[in-house]
Amino acid sequence: MSDFWRLMDDEFGAGYSRTLASSLVLAEVGGITATEALEHGESPRRVWQAVCKMQDVPPERWLGRDVAPKES
Repeated sequence: MSDFWRLMDDEFGAGYSRTLASSLVLAEVGGITATEALEHGESPRRVWQAVCKMQDVPPERWLGRDVAPKES
């Protein structure tokens, strides 16, 4: 679940990602919002992919942005 929200925040911004998740109706997960789908136990991965398709996120960003490892 935390990966879902990290991906949403990285792609859409921390503020807008919550609005999008609670307002965008996703046909691919039964015609409900991302938030509702997650509450009903839908796989976060499936919900994330449905959001990506609806919002035309390029497939190369479906796994999130590349993050450089922290140096010790």
